[in-house]
Amino acid sequence: MKPIVQHGCYYHIFNQGNNREDIFTNNEDYQHFFDKLDVYIDTVADIFAWALLRNHFHLLVRIKEENEIGYFNSEHAESNNPYLKWSTHFPDIPDKRFKIKPRPTEQFKHFFNAYSRWFNNRHGRVGALFQKNYERKEVSCERYFINLIVYIHTNPIKHGFVEKILDYPWTSYLIIKRDKSDFIKKREVVNSFDGIDNFIATHNLSIERIEERIKDLIIE
Repeated sequence: MKPIVQHGCYYHIFNQGNNREDIFTNNEDYQHFFDKLDVYIDTVADIFAWALLRNHFHLLVRIKEENEIGYFNSEHAESNNPYLKWSTHFPDIPDKRFKIKPRPTEQFKHFFNAYSRWFNNRHGRVGALFQKNYERKEVSCERYFINLIVYIHTNPIKHGFVEKILDYPWTSYLIIKRDKSDFIKKREVVNSFDGIDNFIATHNLSIERIEERIKDLIIE
């Protein structure tokens, strides 16, 4: 049984298609997954890096402390709009019956289910889209944190999708490098590399050097 994610801890999250089937087939699929990530996971976790690759994905997250997680209004619970149902709401609600905090483990479950339903409906398929239990490994030190960010961002090169990191659009690398407005914790990532120049330079190391640094900690 996989360990339950804990408040305040950092995790490398990985999952892939059931039987290694594709979970993304075009840009609309990638974008929809990214949108769902914002809706379901940003409510309960800080997101530092991500990469989406045809039949799998990687995330680096910190599960927020319980007092950092806002409430959502349960009056929206019957709504068919997931943005109303699962996005957090911070204003004071007089009736405590309507103050509900989303739980991290449940949010990941809702996240996978929501994307799976959408993907199956859109592509006319049935059955489980993802492997049953997503992989998660706790990130316990800064060295692992930094090297894992580079590993995630260079994963498309490792799998032969592109030769240069700038040529692949579905990672957080370009968002961080270009300082685009997003829910990624850009400032914290750049600071961990001691600045944007070192962030870029470190990503230009060979894939072999990156993997060697964290070879015992890779999940894929």
